[in-house]
Amino acid sequence: MTARLHWTGVRMRTLQVTTDPDDSTTRAVTLPAAWDDAAAEALASLAPGEGPVRLATEAARWVDTIDACLPLPGTPADTPPLGQALSCLLLLQKIAPNAAIWGRDPEETPGFILRLSAFVEDGSFAREHFVTSLAVICDALRRLQEDQASERSGALPLFDAPDIIPKEPAGLVLLTDLDAFLAAIGLDYDSVEGRAAAQAVAALTTSVARAGTPLTGPDIPPSPLGELRDLAARSLPEAAAHHDAPILAPIQTGFSSPGAVDGLLDVEACGLTPIFSPTRDDGRLRQATLNRLEHRGLQPHSALALALSGTNPLPPTSPEAHERMHHALYGLTDFMPELPEPEYARIRAKLERGVPRPLPNRQRGFTQRTAIGGHSLFMRTSEFDDGSLGEINLVPTRESAMARGLMECLGQAVSIGLQHGAPLGAFVERFAYTRFGAAGTVEGDPNMSYASSMVDYAFRTLSEAYLNHPLPDAPQLSVEKEDPAPMLPLDIRGGIQDTAAQGIDKNNGEGGAKGRRKRLRLVS
Repeated sequence: MTARLHWTGVRMRTLQVTTDPDDSTTRAVTLPAAWDDAAAEALASLAPGEGPVRLATEAARWVDTIDACLPLPGTPADTPPLGQALSCLLLLQKIAPNAAIWGRDPEETPGFILRLSAFVEDGSFAREHFVTSLAVICDALRRLQEDQASERSGALPLFDAPDIIPKEPAGLVLLTDLDAFLAAIGLDYDSVEGRAAAQAVAALTTSVARAGTPLTGPDIPPSPLGELRDLAARSLPEAAAHHDAPILAPIQTGFSSPGAVDGLLDVEACGLTPIFSPTRDDGRLRQATLNRLEHRGLQPHSALALALSGTNPLPPTSPEAHERMHHALYGLTDFMPELPEPEYARIRAKLERGVPRPLPNRQRGFTQRTAIGGHSLFMRTSEFDDGSLGEINLVPTRESAMARGLMECLGQAVSIGLQHGAPLGAFVERFAYTRFGAAGTVEGDPNMSYASSMVDYAFRTLSEAYLNHPLPDAPQLSVEKEDPAPMLPLDIRGGIQDTAAQGIDKNNGEGGAKGRRKRLRLVS
């Protein structure tokens, strides 16, 4: 394998990883030392077999296969082989083939995945480098299609093949890590400029993939990335530059879905999914978070100070922003991943079947300890993978056993509703501004000063944290006069009781007893 020489001089390390959580069998994986541990697990799941895995060996298999394919008709004779460029792009974690190429499965559609965040240099989109890399991938996929056409049809190869336009697509080109790409160039995911940049990149990818084919690319809209239309017009492959009619096979484009290839590329968010958490699983800040803070002129310590003062320097991304981005990119590529949140009809069908949404094993959330009118309240939340609320625990630490039990039951009931698809806004509308003790001044939370009850405080806090809709404090009621003492049973039937008491006094305790016995009746 000559492609193994491309990895000469690259520092490697070997890890023992498991691909099945129910199986303790480990597999030795050798990969570049700069790559993350998650990439080792992804490579172990992509590589066929059960023995040790070396990235240089596995990559050399498909790189040598592509180099062995004949160039497309019309390709200049001095064109260098594609293998070295593909190996370099894989080493930099800019591209990676899909599972069909790793597993050498001729029945599946071959394709490549591009990590958009890897094509940002000094805060700017490296568009020339992106188009060049995309052209190399398209050329490789078309060569594979020409080489495997005879294998799929079972026919003998023709040395003088007629000039016929291939009808089937040559493969797939999928984009990933869109949110990290927007963060690297200083744009927010849920912004007009961010959606415009995403539209321009998607349209540019489709235009380059369809250059020289019977299909026309979409119009590239203006965006903060600059003028990309001329760049797409110059991306016509040399194999089709000398032909008046399109002769190349089309290549389909889209955004990736969660899978092992995204883990191999060390993406922060698969496809066009937004990054919901600013931290990694190990507690460190994500690179996208650091990039957004840098473009805002903030350092991590200054951002922490703002967060402690009650000002969030990076507002969280809502699921609605994901839906807006999905709608903005619709029609610019051939494939779009499904939205994680189903439609209302599907939610209703799941609710009727009683299928709960499971919480992840490692849950995120926040813990809040406050005092309302001098009464302590301990509140803890747990979130789903997309950052939405999935569970709440309410514990009034110094109240009676009955009060604690009722509050804990309320939290469990709300949690069950959230996990079965009930909207948080319905709970907030029902329980916010409820009035009962304990009520009063809020201590420990600078965002609120008064709460009419512990339940009122809890659900107004959830509204601000998860719905991005802060609610004002309830008006404080003036202190009224104390209610008179409650009526005792003796006061309710005073005439009868007084008469009985007089009878006891007059008859020295006997006449009253006889009078009471006269009023008793035997009921059968």
